[in-house]
Amino acid sequence: MSAEAALLFLGTVAFISLSGVLMPGPVFAVTIACGYKERMAGWKIAMGHALVEIPVIVAIFFGLSTLLQDERIFAAIGLIGGALLLYLGYDTVRTRKEIVTSCDLKYRSSFWAGVMTTIVNPSWWLWWATIGAALTVSAVEFGWWMLPLFILVHIVCDLLWEGFVAMTIFDTKGRWNERWHQYLIAGSGFIMIFFAIYFVLNALGDLL
Repeated sequence: MSAEAALLFLGTVAFISLSGVLMPGPVFAVTIACGYKERMAGWKIAMGHALVEIPVIVAIFFGLSTLLQDERIFAAIGLIGGALLLYLGYDTVRTRKEIVTSCDLKYRSSFWAGVMTTIVNPSWWLWWATIGAALTVSAVEFGWWMLPLFILVHIVCDLLWEGFVAMTIFDTKGRWNERWHQYLIAGSGFIMIFFAIYFVLNALGDLL
């Protein structure tokens, strides 16, 4: 394929990737939490997220997308991930004061926060089983050389967004007190709980 087609595809990857990056969920919630104490937390969270994401992209590139389309497997992912996400959301609301004090008390580090919150997020798995898988399959048509470029563009979107969120939270924290930050974290926790219930109910519906 031509260079113009490749550039158009990578532009499409960047645009569509933002639909996943901007999706509210546990990674966004933990970025808000850790960004209060650490300006570079977003970059570290995005790198932890990438540690999980890159192997998944490579696996889909080599044919995992077929496995993820199995309804029973995806229902199991929704049920297990939804249950873990429900606990994570509840624990985020419950420990909102401690999270404001230090993100490390809960996740050990911003990097591992990115790893943990990515793994338990069913919406992330759903995105890669559908939209992400379609993009990856399209990348295959260009050849093996497109894989690292595809990964780079997608990961950069994560780095820019998570970095922006954390830096914004850190740079503006002096303009609002800790109580408002606790409310923001609690709100993120409730968002996680909402998505968790949604995924668990859908998974149960599929299994039954």
